Amino acid sequence: MLIVPTLLPGLLDGLPGDWARPSESGRMMDSVTSQTPDERSRIDGELLRRVARRDRDAFAELYDRFSRPLYGTALRILQDAREAEDIVQEVFLALWEKAGVFEHERGSAFSWAVTLTRNRAIDRIRQRRRRSELLADSVPDDLGYGDDTGDDSPGALVLKEQAGIVRAAVAALPAEQQRALQLAFFSGFTQQEIATQLGEPLGTVKARIRRGLLRLRETLSRRT
Repeated sequence: MLIVPTLLPGLLDGLPGDWARPSESGRMMDSVTSQTPDERSRIDGELLRRVARRDRDAFAELYDRFSRPLYGTALRILQDAREAEDIVQEVFLALWEKAGVFEHERGSAFSWAVTLTRNRAIDRIRQRRRRSELLADSVPDDLGYGDDTGDDSPGALVLKEQAGIVRAAVAALPAEQQRALQLAFFSGFTQQEIATQLGEPLGTVKARIRRGLLRLRETLSRRT
């Protein structure tokens, strides 16, 4: 998960340490649910206007009001708690950075936040699919991974042998390339998340993934 204070120094002073998790403040949520829709919209809009003026207290209050429903929205789409927390963090960073450009005449602050959450969650799903497609493209078509064969068929035995070749090829990669590929394709991290976790520049991570895929394809081409 990104270290928020390195991006927005001091912004989140006073918020929970793991602030991307939804707020558990029962008192705040009881207060919000007791308000009429018009009252909620008015208060949310005023808080967002104060956020646009870089009011950190308003940002903290907006977090308490929005974090739980935004987390629930992201979780329903992604079905992954860690990724849902990441999306909540990204959305609140966007709210802080873009509060000044929000047009209140076009809708409520909460609706805008929900739209941001949905769009980012859907983008994350698309990233998952692109990773899967990229991994599939790195393996030669003649490995037969698409064959629908029974476990006792000759084709299945060949498939198992070829899978062993793939595992050996991955194991032969340099350790840093193995790690980057594992995080990208098997753990589901974005390249930026990998860079953050490894403490490496984003460009270095991208280069490792690319070199690893090229070397993997070259090795498999020679062995099959």
